[in-house]
Amino acid sequence: MKKVAKKQNENLLTTTLEVKALCKKYSARANYAIKDISFSCEKGQIVGLLGANGAGKSTSLKCITGMIPLTEGEIFIGGKNISKNPIDAKRHFSFVTDNHATFVKMTGFQYLSFMADVYKVSKKDRQARYLELEKVFQLGDAVKKLISNYSHGMKQKICMMASLIHEPDLWILDEPMVGLDPRTQNAVINFMHAYAKKGKTILFSSHNLDVVRRVCDRVVIINKGNLVADLVIDDQMRNDHSIIESYYFGDDEEALKEAMMADQAFEEEVVEEEIQEEAVEEVKSNIRVISRKQANKVPNPPRFHMQRGEGKK
Repeated sequence: MKKVAKKQNENLLTTTLEVKALCKKYSARANYAIKDISFSCEKGQIVGLLGANGAGKSTSLKCITGMIPLTEGEIFIGGKNISKNPIDAKRHFSFVTDNHATFVKMTGFQYLSFMADVYKVSKKDRQARYLELEKVFQLGDAVKKLISNYSHGMKQKICMMASLIHEPDLWILDEPMVGLDPRTQNAVINFMHAYAKKGKTILFSSHNLDVVRRVCDRVVIINKGNLVADLVIDDQMRNDHSIIESYYFGDDEEALKEAMMADQAFEEEVVEEEIQEEAVEEVKSNIRVISRKQANKVPNPPRFHMQRGEGKK
């Protein structure tokens, strides 16, 4: 008994999220939207929840985050049951939804400050974290403007920044790359790898096989509400596109062929972007930088305060 208890305690130290036999029906007479979904996410892992549109990805994430009640099963976040101890469980994660809902009558800075207040982030820590996140998302002076004036991509950026202001143990995202420009996509991917190296856990849903293959350590594949595979992504899978796609598409050979063609087109596009970036960097290298300090400085960064409201201008 003592050995069993010790092993369970060790699992709690390394497991950030545990999903056990998750099932969801939206009504008593309806079919299961998801059924018998079980997987776990360990500290330092980036896990992709992969599936086609309507596969059950968003439903799974909404159950995991407590947005909707479970029909059956259990979910533990940081060792806390999301159904029985929702507040304690929610202290361990943040969730960026696919609709990027936020308070549009706030400025970006006010929203970041509000989220820092909610999670009781100190004045010193919130300022340092803002500057770190600004390097990734580059909102610039737009952070001082009303969110109602933001584009779709800018709303997505401010939601991501706000979700990270308290450095959650588990960062959950629903289709995070949709709507982001290529520069920001690459910056977010690099940030994800650095964040995982800190011992943090990332779970994000996607229907983009290439993004999952490039970014994730593991992939959980669901199809029509059922768990299809839970795979560790190794070098062979990153290089051989057909392995994950065979699980994803199953016996649909036509869809698999189209996916392979799309992968080839994507790779050609990436190569073209790299060539263009190299050309731009070469031009930049010939431009004299008057002040390196000024060039690297975030323009007019706002100052955080413990109270809500805008910082000093």
